Amino acid sequence: MWLSEQLPKPHGAATDAYTVEQLCREQKGKKEELAASVMKKNTRISNLHRKFAERSWNDTFQLVRRCMEKSRDESKPCELIARALDRLQEVLQAPTMDNTKSRLEMIAKRQGMDFYCTDVTCYLTADIFYLEVLLLPSGEVQEVKMALHRERPAPSRSLLRLLRSNNFSEFSLRLGELFAQYNIPGDSETKSKMLKSIKSLWKDLQQISDMPKEPKCFEAQIDLINNGRVGFLMAEKQDYPPSLYFYISPNDCLKNSELSLEELLEFKPAVQVNQATIGVGDLIHKLQMTSLISEAPQLDTHSCPAVAALGEVSNETLPACFLLRLKTPIPVLSHIVERVGQITGVTIPDCDLQWAPLPKLLINASASAKSPSEPLDGQEIFTVVFPEGGMHTYVLSDSSWDAPAQRAALLASVPFTQLAHVSAVLELLRHQCVFNTLLRSCLTQSASPASVCDLHFEVRPESTTSISVTFCQPHIDSLAVLLVNIPNPRQITCQLFGGGFYDSSYPMLDEYTSMVLTSCMSIPVAMRALYCRLEETTSCPTTAVAENDRLSPEMDTDGHSPAASQSAA
Repeated sequence: MWLSEQLPKPHGAATDAYTVEQLCREQKGKKEELAASVMKKNTRISNLHRKFAERSWNDTFQLVRRCMEKSRDESKPCELIARALDRLQEVLQAPTMDNTKSRLEMIAKRQGMDFYCTDVTCYLTADIFYLEVLLLPSGEVQEVKMALHRERPAPSRSLLRLLRSNNFSEFSLRLGELFAQYNIPGDSETKSKMLKSIKSLWKDLQQISDMPKEPKCFEAQIDLINNGRVGFLMAEKQDYPPSLYFYISPNDCLKNSELSLEELLEFKPAVQVNQATIGVGDLIHKLQMTSLISEAPQLDTHSCPAVAALGEVSNETLPACFLLRLKTPIPVLSHIVERVGQITGVTIPDCDLQWAPLPKLLINASASAKSPSEPLDGQEIFTVVFPEGGMHTYVLSDSSWDAPAQRAALLASVPFTQLAHVSAVLELLRHQCVFNTLLRSCLTQSASPASVCDLHFEVRPESTTSISVTFCQPHIDSLAVLLVNIPNPRQITCQLFGGGFYDSSYPMLDEYTSMVLTSCMSIPVAMRALYCRLEETTSCPTTAVAENDRLSPEMDTDGHSPAASQSAA
């Protein structure tokens, strides 16, 4: 009866039979209208196929481009039409002059840039910089130049390589980075002052990076990434603003030891990198307008150039501040955010940060997020399988990691106003990266876990710089706790607590575990090595002490490097 209730009843004696009959007629009419519409659409598509069957690709391109010019939003082309044009251009593998020009025009418009061309040269222009792309008659790219307005253009080998390999997607990404780097709002005078200020900062960063001279061997350059005052700074190029590489874990170095430094720096998951740029804000700040480091600087005790105070050089008060823009946002604890604000004097707006427990942010940011953990009664359980056999499970209690001190947020950029802030901020970010690396090593969920788990561990935060790992001792019905302290980015210490095994082995086990963890930066690998030592200690204390004297702290009980085992993992 609900059908009849949905329809208005006619005046008089309306029956249920009448209502159902009327509904059937209406449904039949709708079906006939739908069928007619589909047939009409199919006929229209068939007519279009016949109409354009004899047309050339150039005619098709021009038609799509005319549709683009009629886009409702003049600032950007219609995305559906843009994708259609991309698909058409991908079909044509061989480059032509019109095809290359069309693709460059589409990329420029998507980035909000202007585009115009002569017979053989295309210009992609923004307010502050522009690109020249010189084409051969065949449509292949002969040369790419980049320049700031009123400056002499310089060749860009990196952009040329991308265009010659028809890698237009990566070229578009690189162009987007350049556009973001030089996208300075304001009037022409303000833009000019802000550009002059950021170029002065770049010059100072380059001078610090060059003193002492940049080391050439791979190991020394990796050391510079993790320990240099401004990390490893890629030399400034007009087509690629200076980038500060400031952290890479030892395990990532081992996994990618066959790569050159340039190849490793392109391996984004392995290296943390940021770019120094400038951005506008609601508050005004005093910024440098010239270099803070003299041409022949005096060196301090660490062989670093002396930096003049901001008040001693030319400066301007502008509605802007410098930014360290992280290519990959880093999960940072709340105390790191507060400390950064204290150093720079510029508060990071809380509205830009979304707070969550640190492990959840690490899981979401990790490639292993597609293999999720197993939730169980307010806990997250992660399974780690070793390549050579054996399996651990790591349990993280939601309540312990949801404490206010362990709340974290993804940090995408750090505002600052002075050159001296850079090294202090990078040191804090390195410290957080070390903490994240150790915790992340427990959060790797195996895609194909073993059927039986060997050992179970509980990982809890003890402070903002320490983690505890609780486990059952071998051969004894008793718990032990390993306290992992990370007082700074270059120091990791371990302390073992628990009863039931030979006390004189405590200091040696602490030193051994600290060495293993520092070399491999993996809690599961370190716990496996420690557990093997404890098995020997608890089964035969006297023999274990002699064995501790014999074995190097850099080797596990199988005589293999723990770092090498983690590399295989």
